[in-house]
Parts: sequence; C-alpha cells; structure tokens
Amino acid sequence: MGNNTKSGGSVQAKSGWKFRHVLVTVLLVIVVIVFLGAVAFLALQISGKNSLYGKADAQEMRTALSEMTVSLGGTLEEEEEEEDWQVGDFRYKGVHYRYNEDIMTFLFLGIDDMDEVKVVADGVEGGQSDAIFLLVMNPHNKQITVIAVNRNTMTDIDVYDKLGNYLGRAKAQLALQHGYGDAAGVSCERTKETVSNLFRGLPIHGYCAINMGAIPLLNDAVGGIELQALETMDFKDFSIEEGETIHLKGMDAYYYLHNRDVNTFNSAGGRLARQQQYLMLYAEAAIQAIKADITFPVTLYNTLSKYMVTDVSLNEVSYLATQMLDYQFNMENMHSLRGSTVMGEKFEEFYVDETALYELIVEVFYEEVK
Repeated sequence: MGNNTKSGGSVQAKSGWKFRHVLVTVLLVIVVIVFLGAVAFLALQISGKNSLYGKADAQEMRTALSEMTVSLGGTLEEEEEEEDWQVGDFRYKGVHYRYNEDIMTFLFLGIDDMDEVKVVADGVEGGQSDAIFLLVMNPHNKQITVIAVNRNTMTDIDVYDKLGNYLGRAKAQLALQHGYGDAAGVSCERTKETVSNLFRGLPIHGYCAINMGAIPLLNDAVGGIELQALETMDFKDFSIEEGETIHLKGMDAYYYLHNRDVNTFNSAGGRLARQQQYLMLYAEAAIQAIKADITFPVTLYNTLSKYMVTDVSLNEVSYLATQMLDYQFNMENMHSLRGSTVMGEKFEEFYVDETALYELIVEVFYEEVK
C-alpha cells in the first residue's frame, strides 16, 4: 500500500472498468437474518445488553456537537420557561434537542478481498474498506437507520510503516485506514476510531467487516436468485440485456451487484437500483430457506464467519436478536454523507459538507425534547 496516504492504496481500474464498493446494505440484512435464525438454537444471555452499552461513551460527541451548534447559530442556553433542560442539550433552528442515550450504532465494512480473512503483519497490508456503513438501532421508534459513508472521504487517519511503527496522522481517504493494520481486529479497531472521529466522537457499539468473497457463497446458499435485469450490462466476465431473466449463480451475483461503467453518467445510481432489487429478492429467498430447514441460518452463519471479523460477541448477538424482531427498516431510513468529490493528484477525494454532517447527526442520534 505504501506511505503515499493520498493515493497509494486506492483501487485502480483495469481495462476501463472498476469493481468497487461491496454491497454492505445487502450483507447487513443477510447478517441480521442469519443472526436471528442462529440464536434460536442458543440460550439468550441478557448480559449482552449491558456489554453493548458499556462499549461506548457519548461525552466526546456531546461536547463536539455543542461547539458546532454555537458555530452554526444555535444556543446552549435554556429558555426561562424551560423545565426539562439537561447538560448536553442544545437548541438549533428553534428546536430543543437531546442525545438519545439508548441508541446503538454498528460499523459495517466491505473489504476489497475475495479470500477468507487472514491475519497479516500489522503494517500496511490490511486491505481497504471499499464500503463503509453505519447501522443505527433506535429503540424509541423501533427503526433501523443506515448511513453510507463515501470510501474516498478525506479525513485524518493514523498512518503506520511496513513494520507497524506509528508515523502520525495524515489527511487521506477513509478507505485506507483499514489497510494500516492486520486485516482483522487491529484494522477494524483503527477504522472504528477514525469513523467515530469523523462523526465527532460518535459512540460505536460494535463492528463487522466482511470480505467480498462472501457474496457468491451467500447467493448460492439459497440456490441463487432469479431476476429480470434492470439495465444492459456488457462486461468481460458478465453480459446481460435489460429485461432479460437470469438466475444468478456464483460470481454472476457479484458482477450484477458491483459492475458499473464509470464512464457513464450516474452509473452508481443504476447500480444502487440493482442492489435494492437483489436485496428484496434475497430476503424472501432466505426466509423460505429457513422455513424449509431450521438449521439453515447456522450453516449460513458458519460460512459467513470465514469472511467476517467482528467484535460483537455471542451473548450480544443474542440480545440484539430479541430486540430486532420488532424493528423496521425501509429505504427512507437510508442516508449518505453529503459533500463534493474532486480529483486529487491521482484519485478522487470526497470532502464532507460539515453543516450537512452536523444536521445528519442531529437527525439520527438526537431527539426533539417536547
């Protein structure tokens, strides 16, 4: 990966085509389905709740948000008639906000590696996180929110040399942070901290990193997915006409979800539509597989575990499973960081709109006090 923090680790195109950004949204739902099924065979361990909430502290974010509030014209002062004002509250655009203490946030990473997870020397070969998502569980309204973070987001990352020696901080693409580690727990912990810092000290209660090689296996575990192509695709390894019916097997699932012509305007939007289509169909197929074989989730979980690194323990998963039965997720609760993309010396660089980031944090992680 090298020490050129602006470009050294960025994925390069081959023959004008690029395979980028693992579909973490699909994997998120698949992981949830697998976890829910797998824990049916386990004794629930309520200690998971205390363990999860004990992992994160919101004080840093409260302080940062208070400072941003003032800079954006908000206030930290309660009004004379205010009876329910607490430390950390603020008023923005006339609305009284308070941090939601019960919310839980999990970091999901899609790693640019088709192989099973292998620990490497703690240096610069940890692999990039080509997709970065936050999954947020709000127990107050029983809603799941997903925030997509651009892999090219320019932010301060921790840089190391090939021997694992710390060199300091540098402004670089967020995706590179995972590379400065061991491709396992160390890489994830460093990325978790960097994402938390990007979101002004956001408490993150757990992480899950998944290698791209899991996609064909997950697809074939349900016998493949049959669908009608939403657009014409003509790649070296995969071709299909719009409207054509295809039964996706093996790597075809990966190609359908990831390939796009980077020279076509809004090709990312077309790819997102394909991903959403596949997500709905996979969820239906997984449910049918569970009905046919109650042990299916355990088998699928075991397969996925070879490609996954997570710090969410079994008892924590058990607790989450009991909670998520009542949760809802819809496309309205999917967000992307707003900002602008510019061409750097060699590769694209995404710069976050700081005001938009502030307002997203307030919308998702804070609640209006009435």
